[in-house]
Amino acid sequence: MFDEKEMGRAKVVARYRNGKIIKGFCHDFFMNKDRFHLFPPDNPKQSLGIVMRDLKAVFFVRDFIGNSKYQEKKVFPDGERPRGHQVEVTFADGEVMVGSTSSYGPNREGFFLLPADPQSNNLRVYALATAVQRIRRLS
Repeated sequence: MFDEKEMGRAKVVARYRNGKIIKGFCHDFFMNKDRFHLFPPDNPKQSLGIVMRDLKAVFFVRDFIGNSKYQEKKVFPDGERPRGHQVEVTFADGEVMVGSTSSYGPNREGFFLLPADPQSNNLRVYALATAVQRIRRLS
């Protein structure tokens, strides 16, 4: 069985603006690069080139399956003071995420968001600015 920790790869879900989803392991994601590679869990030796401009977001996840019945909380836990700005991000497709960001800038191509819900399957999310409809500061 493929062990992503031994390979130094993160579990990633690439979501395209057209709704397409590709899951895999990644070790070469950089927010200032125009592409990265995913290695599918069922074929870890075959890499897929992912072009950033086509994406909605890149989700760094705990596992690929998640829990479709879990309703992610849209508030920070009481007493938590996350680093960066607390924001609500509305994507062009209507999805809303709440989290904190230290890397958002109006002229950047994207930014990292750390989800407010500590039970979220998403560890962090890289949102592409072209897929974001609105960002609202909460703090």
